[in-house]
Amino acid sequence: MHSPELGRRALLAGAGAAAALVAAPRMSWAAEPPIASLTAEVVPISPAERLARIEKAQRLMREHRLGAILVEPGASLFYFTGIVWNRSERLTAAIIAARGETIIVTPFFEEPSVRESLAIPAEIRTWQEDESVWALIAGALADRGVKGEKLGIEETVRFFAFDGLGPHDIVLDSAVPVVRGCRMIKSPTEIALMQKAADVTIAAYRHVAPRIAAGMTPADIGTMMADATRTLGGRHLFALILLGEASAYPHGTAKPQAVREGEVVLMDCGCSVEGYQSDISRSFVFGAPTTEQRRVWSHMRQGQNVAFRAARIGTPAGAVDDAVRRFYEGKGYGPRYRLPGLSHRTGHGIGLDGHEPVNFVHGETTRLAPGMCFSNEPGLYLPGKFGIRLEDCLYMTEAGPRWFSTPPPSLERAFA
Repeated sequence: MHSPELGRRALLAGAGAAAALVAAPRMSWAAEPPIASLTAEVVPISPAERLARIEKAQRLMREHRLGAILVEPGASLFYFTGIVWNRSERLTAAIIAARGETIIVTPFFEEPSVRESLAIPAEIRTWQEDESVWALIAGALADRGVKGEKLGIEETVRFFAFDGLGPHDIVLDSAVPVVRGCRMIKSPTEIALMQKAADVTIAAYRHVAPRIAAGMTPADIGTMMADATRTLGGRHLFALILLGEASAYPHGTAKPQAVREGEVVLMDCGCSVEGYQSDISRSFVFGAPTTEQRRVWSHMRQGQNVAFRAARIGTPAGAVDDAVRRFYEGKGYGPRYRLPGLSHRTGHGIGLDGHEPVNFVHGETTRLAPGMCFSNEPGLYLPGKFGIRLEDCLYMTEAGPRWFSTPPPSLERAFA
């Protein structure tokens, strides 16, 4: 779990505190040896795999009676074409038709830059500043034989693109069945990249944990995680560090925080490797834990196991969340989303985006299938006191779920 804005605020919380750290013994874990990149030998997604994705998308388009889909820059554009690009008021997009080669539309002056990361054969059509990109798209659809058929809009496409196509007699529909139908099921190469991202984050945790000292702020710890992640070969994405009472609020608080004896340290960190993400949380106590802290940590860890056992091929994703809530309610938490207890979903989909459909949440009817990937993070939160969140991601196989990162065996061995 991570919220970019709240994560940034929590990372910066306490930045105004005194620069000198309070002298204190380091954590009891043995320091790891010097770290080095873990990603030198990774195998990126090949052009052939991206073309296979487009072929699958075309099959799904025909099944759902779509003539084409429109995809803006972001994870889905990267997924299908390899293009790495930022969104702006000038539309760049891919038109993936049910028949024929993909068409990329982009401003004329951006074409050389867009072409740099294009990883598949595709036609690029450009428009000048005084021309209509909507007319260009309408012409491209006509050339692919889509006139009169529906154009599917990828779910993150901005309204101005949707609105601009309206006057061109293009029937618009949702591309969700196509894009989700492709992206929700990860290939062995995708899973290998996600495994490498998880390996990097775990290695960074093991490097940073022994170096945490009393008086450190979220910014101090987050900086160490970012530096370690980059050294290990990952692209650092986020480090949400919640200290003491702040750990009771899933996305934290901007109030000043510092590491203190006997208080919870909750770390929620992730990186990417070739675009594929990790999202791993660890909670431990700096110093000697109380009986209550031990009990809540143990219950939360058991909650992870309940979710893992409930995740079976063919099971509705929502049933995983339901199983955890039944277990927690039996321990006196809740009921449902009430506090103290689990106030958020048990887990979310993950891949090129940190949060992807579908989720382990009550009412989700999508059935689990091989290749789906999820976080497993049924945190427990006691407002005014502390929270415990352990988060490890898993992927579904024919034989059931498998971990990307192995949950810790005990409170004292939070980074084992």
